[in-house]
Amino acid sequence: MEPKKVAIIGAGVSGLAACKFTLSKGFIPIVFEARGAIGGVWTETLQTTALQTPKDMYRFSDFPWPKSVTEEFPKYNQVLDYLKSYADHFGLMKHIRFNTRVLSIDYEGCSDEELDSWNLWSGSGEAFGDRRKWRLNVVDAHTNDPIEEMVVDFVILCIGRFSDVPNIPEFPPNGGPEAFKSGKVLHSLQYSAMDFDTASNLIKNKQVTVVGFQKSALDLAMECANTNGPKNPCTVLYKTAHWNLPDNHPWGIPLSFLYMNRFAELLIHKPGENFILYLLAVLLSPIRWFFAKIVETHAKKKHKLAKYGMIPTHSFLQDISSCQLASLPEKFYEKVDEGSIILKKSPNFMFCEEGITIQGQTKPIRTDLVILATGFRGDQKLKQIFTSATHRNHMTFRDAVNPLYRQCIHPRIPQLAVIGFTESPSNMFTSEIRCRWVAEFLAGTFKLPSIKEMEKDIANWEKILKHYSGPFSKRACFATLHIWYNDQLCNDIGWNPKRKKGFFANLFVPFSPLDYASP
Repeated sequence: MEPKKVAIIGAGVSGLAACKFTLSKGFIPIVFEARGAIGGVWTETLQTTALQTPKDMYRFSDFPWPKSVTEEFPKYNQVLDYLKSYADHFGLMKHIRFNTRVLSIDYEGCSDEELDSWNLWSGSGEAFGDRRKWRLNVVDAHTNDPIEEMVVDFVILCIGRFSDVPNIPEFPPNGGPEAFKSGKVLHSLQYSAMDFDTASNLIKNKQVTVVGFQKSALDLAMECANTNGPKNPCTVLYKTAHWNLPDNHPWGIPLSFLYMNRFAELLIHKPGENFILYLLAVLLSPIRWFFAKIVETHAKKKHKLAKYGMIPTHSFLQDISSCQLASLPEKFYEKVDEGSIILKKSPNFMFCEEGITIQGQTKPIRTDLVILATGFRGDQKLKQIFTSATHRNHMTFRDAVNPLYRQCIHPRIPQLAVIGFTESPSNMFTSEIRCRWVAEFLAGTFKLPSIKEMEKDIANWEKILKHYSGPFSKRACFATLHIWYNDQLCNDIGWNPKRKKGFFANLFVPFSPLDYASP
């Protein structure tokens, strides 16, 4: 029998792992990458971009960082070198088609009526259908000229959520960027795509306003502050203060011992938990509160948050549950003290001819350049790639956090998986085990449950994620349930979820990629 063809769209972290694992199972992976190099979001970054996750957690389970990388948080170029070495080591480059963009995908061999009648995913709960295929419309990424239409047996979308489609805030009539006559408005996506000299010259000797308070916004503000100093201060316009950590050792305790082990997960409710686990989460809730206070008091003291009016009104648990944590650049608040960075809180803003008007102030913020570090619309990317209106409708999230079973499979869209959309403490760690799970599914190691069972499981996850993430649940993060999630994947593929030797190690020692290197 001829090996099945698997299209993998995107050659970032998830795409490389998907290629490696499908190849290991005897399939023919065809990776489509719109850029001219591997690396995904790491190919277009700020000059100062570095990992926020320690490198021991941000790695593939079977491929160590080189000994020459001694930093705990490697820079973007070191991450790219690591990914290139991984691809070379496992012979992945020959399977990647660079500068090719998949404009759309169309499911063939089955009507919408037949799809709706199924009780099992793809009609059988298995990965492949006898007559059913996906047709890909592939174009040259530079010219948009058609290259070919390719038919494949399965599609893995690894297109990420932090690139390509910017999230632009909504503005009142005549209050959008078009009203700003005396300067320029960019999204951080456009700024990151510039070469470093062009980006540096753009902000030099200018009054810059950065909108946002996540990682990109903070790094942008520091670049502006270091370039211009207090003579041309950078204004940071933010809506909500977050618990940005000064380090990963609050009061000398590794953060991973507070939130990244099984004991920490006993403190919170879990989707599908039994009565004993439910009762434990209730009884141990004071410890959950205490752990959050350890981190909060450390951040307050180290950053002197009260001095700057930057104490969040929500708990640290809500931030870590929604992956809202961002490491502050070194000496960030020193730049605030010297006047190189000005912090302005406003629930909303609008543009005017001279710059920006914020709620509660009559005078506008005069500025030369506004950079919107307001995130991305990864859900739009997922939706827009489908030709079928039915599939687009299924992939419309609306109020849902993430309508995917095991964060990978949509119950109503057959022969397709999505990798790398939801967040975790280490996206590389999570993407790798998901790709392993999908490869085992393709190989027939297990079948999916019924569509109704999958939708019930998705609803259970949705309820828990919204409970702990609150208004930030759209981030689709399960940082505080990472081991519980990995346990489910292990059970599906026939692995023992207890990855460590000994009761106390399994309960109290943090889990890392190395724990999932082999069965």
